[in-house]
Amino acid sequence: MSKTFIVAELSANHGHKLEVALESVKAAKEAGADAVKIQTYTADTITLNCDADDFKVKGTLWDGRTLYDLYQEAYTPWEWHQAIFDEAKKCGLICFSTPFDKTAVDFLGDLGNPIMKIASFEITDIPLIDYAAKKGKPMVISTGIAMPEDIELAVKICKDAGNDDITLLKCTSSYPAPIEDANLMTMVDMKQRYGVKVGLSDHTMGYDVAVTAVALGATLVEKHFIMDRSIGGPDAAFSMEKDEFAAMVKAIRNVENALGLVSYPTDLSTIKGREFSRSLYVAEDMKTSDVITEKNVRSVRPGYGLHPKYLPELIGKRVNQNLKKGTRFTWDLLE
Repeated sequence: MSKTFIVAELSANHGHKLEVALESVKAAKEAGADAVKIQTYTADTITLNCDADDFKVKGTLWDGRTLYDLYQEAYTPWEWHQAIFDEAKKCGLICFSTPFDKTAVDFLGDLGNPIMKIASFEITDIPLIDYAAKKGKPMVISTGIAMPEDIELAVKICKDAGNDDITLLKCTSSYPAPIEDANLMTMVDMKQRYGVKVGLSDHTMGYDVAVTAVALGATLVEKHFIMDRSIGGPDAAFSMEKDEFAAMVKAIRNVENALGLVSYPTDLSTIKGREFSRSLYVAEDMKTSDVITEKNVRSVRPGYGLHPKYLPELIGKRVNQNLKKGTRFTWDLLE
């Protein structure tokens, strides 16, 4: 099978220190990631500086904070992007980002951003998706808050823009997400329903969900990554540290090896253990012209004799020589 594209989402896990962001890129490489992802927005491009009730977070680990305050803490400064992209390239990693408005799409285009990621909460921002899709880069779209019609429209907009390279990510937009809400069979259904590649943007603790997604056909797995949760920040609590991420990568690669290819052996000599299969043997001493019965010729292990499927055909026929118990039965033993 094709290798799963494993993405370390750096998000806000830099504590507003560029050196931490760059060290995180190196750590992601050491942990086995194929790519690192950042997010391209400012508080002003993603929300309004407003403390009205509508703009206060409810029902999450960030309860009571205003969106503007949260995003001011979480954003990655745009002036860092070039350095992060360069560090990733030096490490042999792909680096890409999530744009949250058209100015971010343009900014990332100037950086040579190779993949356009649309966040779950932006799946209804059709003008943004259209603008990003027209850049001709692969589109990766999270579906955490999406209804079927939202997904259908997002896919249609990409295709209408001439962009057919679409990967939909199953995502549960809870932070952290309960494992029982993963509903990975939805990912399988999305592949069939929308005719696109699928993957997982995972906010559960641990890597059970990610590994299961790969077994079910995910081509991309994205997981929040942090060098050390003591760095703190909005996403630290549900982000994986280096050793945890490395364990996930190892488990995913093991699953890929186990899945392997569709392989039905056709050469008996290549089938390990085939000699221990059943075949027909003389089960008691026989004399010339003895009649074959189910008692004196039986299907037993090992597998060097005639195939067991021929036993009904042999019953009632006679043997042409004296035979000792344990003789492999073959066609040339018949009268």
